[in-house]
Amino acid sequence: MGAVEIADGTPEGSEGDLDAESRATLEAASEFEYHSNELDLTGDPDDGNWSIRCLDVHKRLGGIPVLNGLNVAIPDETITVVLGPSGTGKSVLIKHLIGLMFPDSGDIIVRGQSVPSLTMPKLLELRRRIGVLFQDGALFGSMTVYDNVAFPLRQHTDYSEAKISEIVRQRLADVGLSDALDDMPNQLSGGMRKRAGFARALVMEPDIVIFDEPDSGLDPVRTALLCDLIQEMHKVYGGTYIVVTHNIASARQIGEYIALLWRGRIVEAGDAERMFSSDNAFVRQFLSGSAEGPLTMD
Repeated sequence: MGAVEIADGTPEGSEGDLDAESRATLEAASEFEYHSNELDLTGDPDDGNWSIRCLDVHKRLGGIPVLNGLNVAIPDETITVVLGPSGTGKSVLIKHLIGLMFPDSGDIIVRGQSVPSLTMPKLLELRRRIGVLFQDGALFGSMTVYDNVAFPLRQHTDYSEAKISEIVRQRLADVGLSDALDDMPNQLSGGMRKRAGFARALVMEPDIVIFDEPDSGLDPVRTALLCDLIQEMHKVYGGTYIVVTHNIASARQIGEYIALLWRGRIVEAGDAERMFSSDNAFVRQFLSGSAEGPLTMD
């Protein structure tokens, strides 16, 4: 007589026969049952298709796995949205992309360069090609808006003050803050601080711009307006834009390519049309904001 399966699919009577390694394998398989094994990571990193590739990246913090075999590729000249529940490793991923953290194992390839293998001078050179809009803008409170935006140019170039002024005024005009040059950060609204941070992120003409929860603390209208601005600036300046968020409305509005992160791995990644029509149970639940599905409050 064949073995009878219990509720979780394990043949009755066989559970006690499993050794520790087999149990661990089954638990891991269950934990990642919704995660795709068919992520497209192929191609020459210099062929212009991918700006960034993360290959089997593992990172533990305090003994807890945060990135757990992460594989993802970020296409060039595209607005990519990295989505995921809170506490699933999105901010840790950002720190790896800009070399503020390094993986315990695996590789991060940015513009054809392995970030963990770079010397400090080469890493600093790479960082100058990456702009970051931090949560709440992360402006220096003791500096005017103008000086905040000018700061990277004064630190990393030998431009004259006249040249710096030309660039800063243009970037502030791009984000609609021409009248706020002399304002201090505490005089700005939340949306204005985000826009000032955006201007600073663009001031070095980066190849890659990363947005860390740009919609955090904004109402729906200002979130939509910021998303419009992100799209507009991408059309003007191009490059690779990476928007890290858990806001589905933002993903719908600006996402051209979407990667969904959960439990330290990518569940699924693809163009927006594919992702919003996915038949993956977790992807469907998260992108529809449904209470029904594998994602719970745990």
